Amino acid sequence: MSAFVIDAFEFSRLKERREGAIPVTDLVRLVEELADSSGTLKWVLAGDSNHAAHPQLSLTVTGSLQITCQRCLAPFAFDVDSESVLILAKDEANADEIDALLDDDQVDVIIGSKALDIIQLVEDEALLAMPLSPKHSVCPDTSVLEALKSGKKDSPFAMLKNLK
Repeated sequence: MSAFVIDAFEFSRLKERREGAIPVTDLVRLVEELADSSGTLKWVLAGDSNHAAHPQLSLTVTGSLQITCQRCLAPFAFDVDSESVLILAKDEANADEIDALLDDDQVDVIIGSKALDIIQLVEDEALLAMPLSPKHSVCPDTSVLEALKSGKKDSPFAMLKNLK
């Protein structure tokens, strides 16, 4: 078993803690969303149980990612600083039951397993932390955008003219 695969229920029961760092290049789904795959994400995973004795994991992910501004198309650094609490359920029905019982948007209920991949959790957390439409607060260089705007556009009806 990999060092990054845990029995989530045992991990929580024993109140274990693990931490590490992973190069962004190792996170395939995340790299697809980035302008540049440089950097490292640091993570901390701690097991515990909540007030209702449900097993839970607390995950913290920090680091810097290079994403593309949707306004000017230039890359910029986005700092990930995410903390989440994940309550573990045995199956889908149990997850729905716990979610209804908790009624808390700050806590996520996931289906735990005996082979839970920590790296996949870290990657999921980083993806969820990214903005849907990333933009600089003030774009530094608009030359790329201006070049796209100044390009001559063909009329969508130009092709129809040739059909006469």
